[in-house]
Amino acid sequence: MSSSEIWHGTTILAVRKGGKVIIAGDGQVSIGPTIMKGNARKVRPLGDGKVIAGFAGATADALTLFERLEQKLERFPGQLARAAVDLAKDWRTDRFLRRLEAMIIVADARETFVITGAGDVLDPEHAVVAVGSGGNYALAAARALYPHLEDAETIAREAMSIAADICVYTNRNLTVEMLTE
Repeated sequence: MSSSEIWHGTTILAVRKGGKVIIAGDGQVSIGPTIMKGNARKVRPLGDGKVIAGFAGATADALTLFERLEQKLERFPGQLARAAVDLAKDWRTDRFLRRLEAMIIVADARETFVITGAGDVLDPEHAVVAVGSGGNYALAAARALYPHLEDAETIAREAMSIAADICVYTNRNLTVEMLTE
């Protein structure tokens, strides 16, 4: 059984609207059908608070990737896209890193990216993006709410609540980080 079959669940959602970018993540950590922890912090500021990031996947793997991303941000200050591409390149080619199982959403005041171990650095087409087991539920809810609510944080919190109603691997114990333009 691979770790992706054992480790389930999280929901990370990014919403960009009204000069704000929000990344919200639930706090549930599950192993199979068991909730191991309900208050994990999967969203955090990076790069002296100028970047926020959230992860879905194995915690130790994500923390390693956050550490590497912070190193890239130090090397390329104010250049989130370049730091993200450099991290994705290392993640895909480095023997140790390519075994890591996680997906990351990163954002600064201007840009949002999804970074994967396949070497992808995705610049979302829409102002909302999500990853994790409840990601599609949160994404659909946020896209439906987007034209009707003005505040990015309200959209994120409502969408995460909807995802928690549907995905058994998502809870309502949220960590929410915000940046403004």
